[in-house]
Amino acid sequence: MTHLLISACLMGQAVRYDGQAKTLHDRLLTGWRTRGWLVPLCPEVAAGLPIPRPPAEIEPGATAADVLAGRGRVLTDAGQDVTAAFVQGARIALRVAQDRDCRLALLTDASPSCGSTLVHSGHHDGRRTPGAGLTAQLLRTHGIAVFAPHQIADLAARMPQ
Repeated sequence: MTHLLISACLMGQAVRYDGQAKTLHDRLLTGWRTRGWLVPLCPEVAAGLPIPRPPAEIEPGATAADVLAGRGRVLTDAGQDVTAAFVQGARIALRVAQDRDCRLALLTDASPSCGSTLVHSGHHDGRRTPGAGLTAQLLRTHGIAVFAPHQIADLAARMPQ
């Protein structure tokens, strides 16, 4: 059976740092939901972070791979180190994906967890830069293809019809 790991916020769950959802309305997603293929998860909430929570970004000069290797941090806008929770959330997401045989993931972009094409600059200034979040990076490292919402057509090409 096909399963797709998906950011819970894209499914309309109000789990983002600001207590909001980022609902993705797409006919493809509706069809996959009807078939029971979706496995929604918010890595940050799975790791025990509250809703709402302070915004967090990968520190400037570091990548998700650096953070996962212990050479970088994830910091809130007040400078609080929340690295451990973000690493734990990524590991939980990987375990869920592996347990549910998810070979594909659709994750919200620009998140320090789920970003797959963009992340924030690390300066908490609203700027975005090419890069990946911890969960997207860890999933890819383990052979799970990760897509952003704007890549849903590419994802669809990999899904069964």
